[in-house]
Amino acid sequence: MAGRNISYKIETKAINNLVSYNDSKAPATEAYRSLRTNLNYYNIDKSIKSIVVTSPSSSDGKTTTVCNLSVSMAQTGKKVLIVDADLRRPRVHTHFDLSNDVGLTDILMNEKLIDKAIKQVEEINNLSVLTSGWKTQNPAEVLSSQNVKSVINMLKSIYDIVLIDTPPVAQLTDAAVIAAEVDGVILVLASGEDNYNSARYAKQALKKVEANVLGVVLTKIRHPVSRYY
Repeated sequence: MAGRNISYKIETKAINNLVSYNDSKAPATEAYRSLRTNLNYYNIDKSIKSIVVTSPSSSDGKTTTVCNLSVSMAQTGKKVLIVDADLRRPRVHTHFDLSNDVGLTDILMNEKLIDKAIKQVEEINNLSVLTSGWKTQNPAEVLSSQNVKSVINMLKSIYDIVLIDTPPVAQLTDAAVIAAEVDGVILVLASGEDNYNSARYAKQALKKVEANVLGVVLTKIRHPVSRYY
């Protein structure tokens, strides 16, 4: 992508989806730190407090990316919130072993439920999660409601950074709907899996809603550790 967009390669591990928490010396952890640092530099010119993380397809590693990035940011002392806006296939709560009884959909219906819906991750200081909440038959309509912008602005007033996991932008409209309401978007691409057309379509979908694409994260890089540096 042109301009100042950030492009970073993330070498993921097959089993450990929270490598940023479990292995501080892993190459992937260092890559998430680099991503965190560059987002901080990007923040100098324009305040970036709400970020959507999406991808062209469902297997690109966007949820793993948003969870590990959130851990890395929380470790610097920032007050971080992850919002699971993937109402069709919510998975953030499984990464942190949290219940999904009350969440985003409940707040959109009644903002007074915010204190009950947001859950603190006990093992990680400064990190909280807003799960997806009750399942709805019409996710796109729910996320298109006027309350979405209001809720995002409310969360930004409470937290230093709000990271939002969304469905694949090349397959569903949900991500583009929310992308129009946030400060920036990170597009996650899987090495050797996403083709040019799907990546291009994802970018076009974001451009149509005038989303601020901050850059790309490339996941599933496979190469020997000796070549890391």
